Amino acid sequence: PGSVGRDGVMGIVHICDDEGNELPAGAIGTVWWERDEHPFRYHNDPEKTAAATHPDHPTWTTSGDIGYLDDDRFLYLTDRAAFMIISGGVNIYPQESENVLTLHPKVYDVAVIGVPNTEMGEEVKAVVQLADGVTPSPELEQELLEYVRDRVSHFKAPRSVDFSDDLPRTPTGKLVKHKLRARYVPAAG
Repeated sequence: PGSVGRDGVMGIVHICDDEGNELPAGAIGTVWWERDEHPFRYHNDPEKTAAATHPDHPTWTTSGDIGYLDDDRFLYLTDRAAFMIISGGVNIYPQESENVLTLHPKVYDVAVIGVPNTEMGEEVKAVVQLADGVTPSPELEQELLEYVRDRVSHFKAPRSVDFSDDLPRTPTGKLVKHKLRARYVPAAG
């Protein structure tokens, strides 16, 4: 339960760290798919194709998923590399805090994102759509922060919570984090 299936169906799965070294079962890292030949190329974008190709194995590619394999080689996806928050040089995957906050009875929807922090590079922020009839308040923000901190490591937990009437989603329900993050990140230039 919770896995996306066993490796071998779409190719052999390898889980690697940020340097491309293969990790043991249970360790979280980038999901790489090994096939007999290069499985895809981005149209007119050799740089993007190169970025999705393992540095040491030309037939291993990634779509940016983060996950792990268990001892029986079932694959579990935990997040997307594009959503990773780097705070004080530490990689934080927001899905862990999102999973906790979705269980809180006063939360209807949630997104956890990285926002600029001059000292740490980024900090973890939760943007919460409250359940019907629940009113935002500083006390509720503190309640939600403590709820997460009781369930995940403090460095992974949000440092602040903003309340929103809704979160940007596609018609199919996929959260559009780049639109949400744009509310907090000043435009370049």
